[in-house]
Amino acid sequence: MVGERVAIFGSGLIGRAWAIVFAGGGCDVALYDAVAGVADRARTLVAEGLDELAAHGLVADATAAAARVRVAAGLADALDGATFVQESTPERLEAKRAVFAELDRLAGPDAILASSTSTIVASAFTADLAGRHRCLVAHPVNPPHLVPLVELVAAPWTAADTVARAKEVYEAVGQVPIVVKREIEGFILNRLQAVLLSEAFRLVEDGYVTPKDLDKTLAHGLGLRWSFMGPFETIELNAPGGIPDYCARYGPSLGRLSAAEPAIYDGEKLSQIMAQWTNALTPDQVAVRMAWRDRRLAALKAHKQSQPDD
Repeated sequence: MVGERVAIFGSGLIGRAWAIVFAGGGCDVALYDAVAGVADRARTLVAEGLDELAAHGLVADATAAAARVRVAAGLADALDGATFVQESTPERLEAKRAVFAELDRLAGPDAILASSTSTIVASAFTADLAGRHRCLVAHPVNPPHLVPLVELVAAPWTAADTVARAKEVYEAVGQVPIVVKREIEGFILNRLQAVLLSEAFRLVEDGYVTPKDLDKTLAHGLGLRWSFMGPFETIELNAPGGIPDYCARYGPSLGRLSAAEPAIYDGEKLSQIMAQWTNALTPDQVAVRMAWRDRRLAALKAHKQSQPDD
C-alpha cells in the first residue's frame, strides 16, 4: 500500500480515524474539511492516535505514519492525484448528493469514491453521476482504527472491479471488509444492532431487568464469544452435531422468543444457510473447535481481569 494516495473528505471523528487507518497502513493521506480549522485539529489528533497504536504494537513507526498525513488547502488539492477517496460527512441525503457530485467532478477518473454513511444506500446519492460506477458505501464501525470491520455496499451500477479494488485497499491497511450482496437500509451491522437495542430497551422498560444488568449480560456473556466468533459459529459449537443439531434442539424455542417463523430454523431455510456455510464441522471437529473456543475465552477472561475498569 506504500504510495497509495487517499483523500479524506470530512475530518471529524470518523474521518480522522480513517486517516489513522490509511496512514498506519502506509498510504499518503490528505485531510480536508469544509469547516475551517477542523482538518488542522484532526491532524494533531491523528498523530496522537498513531502514537497510541504504536504503544500497543499496532503501528511500527508512528512518526513516519504521521508524516504521511497532510492538511489540504482545499478540496481540489486533497483530490489531486488521489486514487481513493473516503467521504465522512454528516448523515444527510441532500448533503451526500452535493458532496458526491463535487467528488465525481474533481477526482481523477480512476479514483474510487467511498462513503462512510451508516444507513444511506449509495443508489440514493449517486444515481445522476457520470462516474457512478466507481461509487460505493464503505461503512466503518466507530472507531475504525480500533474496530476493523468495513461493510462494502455497492449500488446496482457500481462496477464489480470497484468493489474488488476497494476490498483490496481495506485489507491492505488492516481492515476486515465484508461485501453486502445487495443494498438494504442500515446494511448488516446496524440492522443487527437495531434489533438487539430495541429488545434491550423493551426488556428494561417492561421491568424485566435494569440497564446495568442488561449491559452485564452482553459484556460478561454474549459479548465474550461474539468478540471472536459470529452467531453462526457460536451455535455450531453449542451442539455436538453443529448448526443443524442446534436448530433441531433450540429452533422452536428461539422462534417463540423472537416471534420469528419457526421455519427459518428448519427445512429449506436451514438448507440455504448450510449451503453457504462452507466446511461445516463433523462432530469430532466440533469437539476440537470447542476446545479452541475455550482457550480463547480463557485468554480473554485473563486479559479482562488484567485491565483497569477505568
